[in-house]
Amino acid sequence: MRLKDKVAIVTGAAAGFGEAMAKRFAQEGAKIVVADLNGDGASRVASEIGDAAVAIKADVSKLDETRAMIAAATDNFGRLDILINNAGYTHRNSPMTEVDDETFDRIFQINAKAIYLAAQVAIPIMRAQGGGSIINTASTAGLRPRPGLVWYNASKGWVINATKSMAVELAPDNIRVNCLCPVAGETGMLPLFMGEDTPEKRAAFEASVPLGRLSDPMDIANAALYLASDEAEFLTGVALEIDGGRCI
Repeated sequence: MRLKDKVAIVTGAAAGFGEAMAKRFAQEGAKIVVADLNGDGASRVASEIGDAAVAIKADVSKLDETRAMIAAATDNFGRLDILINNAGYTHRNSPMTEVDDETFDRIFQINAKAIYLAAQVAIPIMRAQGGGSIINTASTAGLRPRPGLVWYNASKGWVINATKSMAVELAPDNIRVNCLCPVAGETGMLPLFMGEDTPEKRAAFEASVPLGRLSDPMDIANAALYLASDEAEFLTGVALEIDGGRCI
């Protein structure tokens, strides 16, 4: 098993990419903290995984809830080896000047500030243990932006830059930091990315991907598994494109 005896936190794990990552990591021997603002969804995923998982309702934009989330790993499983900052938020596909102030703030609270808060709490634990792995979910939007998603694109560009900066600073502590750059996939945010979920919109999105389809949650989970595993021990600061060629 590739993650035997490892302990992982996955945020945004009640559905979509996060759910797939939590379940895939558990298949490979990890103990999982399933964290999500949707507490019922987190509990469902944890129960489907079994004894190797615990669920916690957490708003990752709040420091006290972030502390409780990370304590769920150390209290239940004794350590923290892998932190997946996967929770995300977006605005509906629309002109940049039509995104309201509250939505803009929430995008950066979840997509950016949450990584900062988790770092404050998790890094001292990983340092004391002698290392760890942090994986942030970015997006192809941070590398090759689409019109209509300006502020979401900007937040994911922030994630990529933060990942690389963290990787350099934390390398002496044996803490690897990488990020995932998925193309749009079958998650709850897909209708927002498209503006409206119609066959025509889906066809247009799929046509922009050379391999001819959107991403599947398991595509992302398998990539995260590799980056979290010891097989990737010499990889840090990577922004891994899981995009069927979208960024070429």
